[in-house]
Amino acid sequence: MTNLDKVLYPEVGFSKGEVIDYYARIAPAILPHLADRALTVTRWPDGVDGKHFFEKRCPSHRPEWVRTEVVWAGNRAGEIEFCVCGDRPTLIWLAQLAALELHPSLSLVEDVDRPTVLAFDLDPGEPATIVECCRVALMIRGLFAALGLESFPKTSGSKGLQVYVPLNSATTYATTKPFARAVAQALERQHPDLVVSRMTKQLRRGKVLVDWSQNTASKTTIAAYSLRARPRATASTPLRWEEVESARDPLELSFTAADVVARYEGDGDPFAPVLRLEQALPQTLSGGAA
Repeated sequence: MTNLDKVLYPEVGFSKGEVIDYYARIAPAILPHLADRALTVTRWPDGVDGKHFFEKRCPSHRPEWVRTEVVWAGNRAGEIEFCVCGDRPTLIWLAQLAALELHPSLSLVEDVDRPTVLAFDLDPGEPATIVECCRVALMIRGLFAALGLESFPKTSGSKGLQVYVPLNSATTYATTKPFARAVAQALERQHPDLVVSRMTKQLRRGKVLVDWSQNTASKTTIAAYSLRARPRATASTPLRWEEVESARDPLELSFTAADVVARYEGDGDPFAPVLRLEQALPQTLSGGAA
C-alpha cells in the first residue's frame, strides 16, 4: 500500500487509505457481485477532480495471484485479458491502483453470451432527479410482477437508479436486449411526459431515460457497492422497494461509503437474490405494457 494519505475526494477529504478501507470492509457484500465476471475499472490516480481512464485489460504488472480470463470483447477490441475479482486481496489491490469504479459484465466468464440479468439504467434529465427515477422503477417493477418476475433496485451512486431482473437461466443478449428495448418503448408510449427511450439529449430534459442498451455483451454496469467518482464518495447502493416507494428527496437516496457499510452491517445485502434467483423471460412482452 502506498500514498495512503493522498486525498482522492477533495470536497470531503476522503483519502486513498479510506478508499482501501472501504473496499476491505465491504468486500463480503461486493465480491459475490464481481466474482467470475470480466471486470472493467475506472482509475482516478489524481483523485476525482483529475484525469481518469477506463481499463479493460488487466495490468501486466499485476501480482501473480490476480485471476485473469481472456474474453472476446467485440470486433474492434478482439480478445482481452480481463481481471476477475473474486477475493479480498484482488479487491484491495485494485483500490491501491485508485480503481474507484468497478464495472463487471452482466455475464459470467464461463459463458459470455449469456447474461445473468436484464438491466435497466434510469438516468434523469434535469430538472428530473432520482425521485422521478423511482417513479419509473416502480412502473418497471409492476410490469415484471405482472409477468410473474421479481426485480431489484439500486442507486447508481451518481444521479440515477438501476433495476435488475435476475435471470440466471438459459438466455442470450439476442433475447434480453430487444426485450429491454420493448419495455422502454412501451413505458415511453404510456408515459411520454416522464419516460424517454432514446439517447438524444434534447429529448431528455425533465424526463427519465430508460437505458436498455446496457444489455449488450460488450457493455458493463456499475457494480452494487462500487464507489463512484462523485464529490461525496458515494457508492452504488442496493435499496429495498419500500425506500423507492417513499422517496421524496434526492438526498434520501444518496449514500456515502460510511453509510453503505453501516447499511450492509445492519441489514445484509438486499441485492443478493440477483445472484441466485432463476427466472425466465416470456416469449413476448405483455402485462399491460404491450
